Amino acid sequence: MRLFSLLILFSVWHQASFGQVRTVTELKDNWKFSKGKNDNAFATGFDDKSWQTVQVPHDWAIYGPFDKEVDKQVVAITQNNEKVATEKTGRTGSLPFIGEGWYRNSFTLPNYKKGRKVILLFEGAMSQPKVFLNGQPVGSWNYGYNYFYFDISDRINATGQNLLAVHLSNQGLSSRWYPGAGLYRKVSIIEKDAESIEQWGVSVTTPVATAARGKVNIKTTVAGQDAWLVTEIRDPQGRFVASDTARKPFGKEFDQNLAVNQPLLWSPETPSLYTAVSRLYSGNELKDEVVTRFGIREISYKAGVGFSLNGQVRKIKGVCLHHDLGPLGAAMNKSALRRQLQILKDMGCDAIRSSHNMPSLEQLELADEMGFMFLAESFDEWAKPKVDSGYARFFNTDAEKDIINLVKATKNHPCIIMWSSGNEVPDQWGSEGVKRAKWLNEIFHREDPTRPVTVGMDQVKATMQSGFGALLDIPGLNYRTHLYEEAYKTFPQGMLLGSETASTVSSRGVYKFPVVKGVEKQYDDYQCSSYDMEYCSWSNLPEEDFMLQDDKPWVIGEFVWTGFDYLGEPTPYDDKWPSRSSYFGINDLAGLPKDRYYLYRSRWNTQSPTLHILPHWNWAGREGQVTPVFAYTNYDKAELFVNGKSMGIQTKNNSTPQNRYRLMWMDVKYEPGTIKVVAYDKNDKPVAEQSVSTAGKPYKIVVAPDRSTIKADGEDISFVTVSVVDKNGNVCPTAADELSFAVKGNGTYRAACNGDATSLEQFHLPHMKAFSGKLVVLVQANKTAGPIELTVSGKALKAGKVTINSTDK
Repeated sequence: MRLFSLLILFSVWHQASFGQVRTVTELKDNWKFSKGKNDNAFATGFDDKSWQTVQVPHDWAIYGPFDKEVDKQVVAITQNNEKVATEKTGRTGSLPFIGEGWYRNSFTLPNYKKGRKVILLFEGAMSQPKVFLNGQPVGSWNYGYNYFYFDISDRINATGQNLLAVHLSNQGLSSRWYPGAGLYRKVSIIEKDAESIEQWGVSVTTPVATAARGKVNIKTTVAGQDAWLVTEIRDPQGRFVASDTARKPFGKEFDQNLAVNQPLLWSPETPSLYTAVSRLYSGNELKDEVVTRFGIREISYKAGVGFSLNGQVRKIKGVCLHHDLGPLGAAMNKSALRRQLQILKDMGCDAIRSSHNMPSLEQLELADEMGFMFLAESFDEWAKPKVDSGYARFFNTDAEKDIINLVKATKNHPCIIMWSSGNEVPDQWGSEGVKRAKWLNEIFHREDPTRPVTVGMDQVKATMQSGFGALLDIPGLNYRTHLYEEAYKTFPQGMLLGSETASTVSSRGVYKFPVVKGVEKQYDDYQCSSYDMEYCSWSNLPEEDFMLQDDKPWVIGEFVWTGFDYLGEPTPYDDKWPSRSSYFGINDLAGLPKDRYYLYRSRWNTQSPTLHILPHWNWAGREGQVTPVFAYTNYDKAELFVNGKSMGIQTKNNSTPQNRYRLMWMDVKYEPGTIKVVAYDKNDKPVAEQSVSTAGKPYKIVVAPDRSTIKADGEDISFVTVSVVDKNGNVCPTAADELSFAVKGNGTYRAACNGDATSLEQFHLPHMKAFSGKLVVLVQANKTAGPIELTVSGKALKAGKVTINSTDK
């Protein structure tokens, strides 16, 4: 059995420019884009004046329109236990990602000197990019989620314009969710001396890391002869703490050891980040300089103990996330990512699984800063396909180089605590799959011997029999809670990870009766009940996972499917149009919390009290009918009042899994008015209360930005929650009014989203219907500082207005 007891100092790889030593230029603006086939678009003399001007990152498909015919599939989804093929119309989001697209941009290198090295770096391109420079092919890559670069030093026009052209091609039947399309992550030009630190050439670990002392090992790969290296370390406040000078490399690699006394340890609770500056010299001349931000922390995985961080045993409280950002699509936006993580942080979440793809560098940077552990995943397919045109086409030729780039580009992030080489791969069956799993494990261990490797396994019985699960460092179980005990006894590692859990489905603000457990339930409106009692045929309700983690010390934690709804995969309505996005999210596609958010918060957020009641209390026509009331709270007991009359005290107990973690009044009969829940402490003293009242007719619009001040950088976004309320300020929970959006001043209307998985309204158009009384408007700053005014209006409603300030500070 392989035991991981790791004392590691990790770094965030980051480059900075000092003088003319190294320059990093992001190619962000003035791209020309055209969708469609064009055999001559790489040529320098090609006329692209009629093409659309876009900013990269860019997703060409998110602007729609939604179309039932996009990627229509007739398939039996094996992951859903389906045996008979049926028509699937929303599996990849019903957005026009299929087809070819071209991007063109011109750039100069005003400070270029002959003999310097120029690197062209792509952080992701969807998909199969072919790259041309000045009319000549540079190279290609297949995997849309991977980072890759080309040395273009010998192709640069040093004295004038350089034309960069990129061809992308997205196949149908290539994904199980919305993949996005285009140059959806950053593109950069790195210019440096020929004698320099190699791309992704810094690797930082620590053989010893305690609260008293850290022994920091830094390996730096360089190009050039007779170079020497100086590295210094600064603490989170920028104070100098250590330095080392290395005069002689081992081949092309310098190996340095530095001591940090009484380091501030990185954790989700204290995400302390240090800085290292590496300076490469030849003689007395500074050749290159790279800044590395890093965090010091210890991770350990041991049989009989489980997972420890900095010597403290803890359970992983994680969620799975797809890469799309709702109404922004796949196009990377750091403010949108930060908002996601802030919402999850308040819930008490402390870990992210990038499902089922390689994470963006921005996502890892924010996880480092904000304090999230990370399970970085690589592939959804190996050699055996799930979809006809998926990654299986490239696995045998590309898997190793894709993993190498993943690890080299990201291994220094303190947030990453584990790698995943795959998710629910059909290769779990048979001896060939075992060999592939072993091969991938060895690649990860060769490139990074400091972290364990897992696979999200759904064919648990098969992996017990074949040895597939036994060779993994950490067995990851996707669902299959009924097999946990058997798997624990069968596998030798002495621990299990819930690599994917729950798959409970719900629609924000929608409730169905009667309130009973339901598997794959469907309704005429294509929504799912937010009583959180419905789940998929292969999955379960959240409480089953809660009990395993509470009662089994060998279960090291979970990653819930999913933190946010995502485009595509609208289970249980895969075969129903117009469903086009998921129902799995703890938060909806707009980032608005569903009721289930508070169930997890009541368990995960140990710093703040939670008391949340459901459902809403607008049920005209249900007078006198049973309408159960639930409370999600970290308190053990509470009392329900309906219009001042007590419905009794409920106390958490072990009679059922739901009674252990929820408070439920199942026999309440609806009458208009107010419901109130009062929570009591262990001494029966009231400590918190919440109430919900029957709302009147929609009267006005209330707007609430997540931030009132944003950066005037052309990218920052304020997410404005829009609510339809009555005269008394109560949210109208069934309101579906058509709302219009107008933005004036130093910003623009970017998009809107209401969280309705069946809505076919295009995100970028300045109008949308509210869903369950709410939606979110995205207001984006331009590059000039000043006020931005958003007005939201609707027929017969008092308009809502807000001013957002953009600043260049």
